[in-house]
Amino acid sequence: MEPLQLKQEMNKELHDILRFWLEHSIDVKHGGFVGQINSDMTVVPDAPKGLVLNARILWTFARAYRHEPKPEYMEMAERALHYLEAHFRDPEYPGYFWMVDYRGRPLQTKKQIYGLAFYLYALSEFILASGRKDLLPLAEEVFEVVEKGFDPVHGGYVEAYARDWTDEGDMRLGIHDQNDKKSMNTHLHVLEAYTNYFRIARTPKLEEQFGRLIGVMLDRIVDEEGGHFHLYFDEDWSLKSRHVSYGHDIEGSWLLMEAAELYGDAELLERTRNAALRMADAVLTEGMDADGAIMWEGDANGVFDTDKHWWGQAEAIVGFVNAWQMTGEERFLKAATGCWGFTRKHIVDPIHGEWYWKTDRAGNPDLNDPKVNEWKCPYHNGRACFEIIERINL
Repeated sequence: MEPLQLKQEMNKELHDILRFWLEHSIDVKHGGFVGQINSDMTVVPDAPKGLVLNARILWTFARAYRHEPKPEYMEMAERALHYLEAHFRDPEYPGYFWMVDYRGRPLQTKKQIYGLAFYLYALSEFILASGRKDLLPLAEEVFEVVEKGFDPVHGGYVEAYARDWTDEGDMRLGIHDQNDKKSMNTHLHVLEAYTNYFRIARTPKLEEQFGRLIGVMLDRIVDEEGGHFHLYFDEDWSLKSRHVSYGHDIEGSWLLMEAAELYGDAELLERTRNAALRMADAVLTEGMDADGAIMWEGDANGVFDTDKHWWGQAEAIVGFVNAWQMTGEERFLKAATGCWGFTRKHIVDPIHGEWYWKTDRAGNPDLNDPKVNEWKCPYHNGRACFEIIERINL
């Protein structure tokens, strides 16, 4: 597949994704967006609503409006922003709830740094799209809330706190995560948030913390020799897991480069470039299946979970295009187009639209996983489309 064909097909897919969310996700009865839609398009009316889902809808449709200023995109973004402020904002303590129920009442009130970072990421995008400079104080407020998670002793960010910012026993994002003080995943998405926030507010504190965070990613989280992210840590950065997440590795390779390029420090950029290319190469050689898809997890002995998740494919398409642009090596472009070929054939739902959550190794979709929930959002696949459309200028 030629680059122009990849761009054209992903441009079409972008409009299909956005249309799906416009047509199916709005909760007319209770406000905001529905918390769950199953793979057969059955709506679960009393499903809880997650901070991540709502922030990612905000980001996606603000980004869509920047890409193509259609009124319906801005209306979706404004709906998400209103719901976040009306129902997720904690009226007593700084920050936003992790989860509310279907009526918008607090359900899980802990302060998860990952979720707060996503709101900053999305709010920054909304300000870029709308030109609403009156929202800059709100963005600064959310930034300071994220900074409440900063560890001044060991560096980096602690995973979570109780509602009142005291210690929280359950640090996890979800039931499949380890209950540790620090994780790669939270740091990657704080980095993503600070990258976008840096586009609209280059304050001295942000600049200091942004540069420090890039350094922490390179010093503590990236295993440059192996070409992978370490995943879980104690507060003092003692390593707690030897697993490899191929989707996060390839996602991180391009997000790190985006951050370092925007930050503008030449030495940091060179270090980041070397790490990013090593990671892209490792995913290509270790985590990619013969059919073009990247698999889920592995360790030093190789892949042990061969499922193929929707978001990992989306990030691989971007990450491999990024590596191709950095090096000119056709193997990376071939990997990107191969991954899209698998995604188009096995992950995209040709009947109902949007993407299946995952397939098995043979490409059979898992119909037990929902099409929409607190994690299944339009951000990974929508963002992959935006990135490819912008990156391929032929």
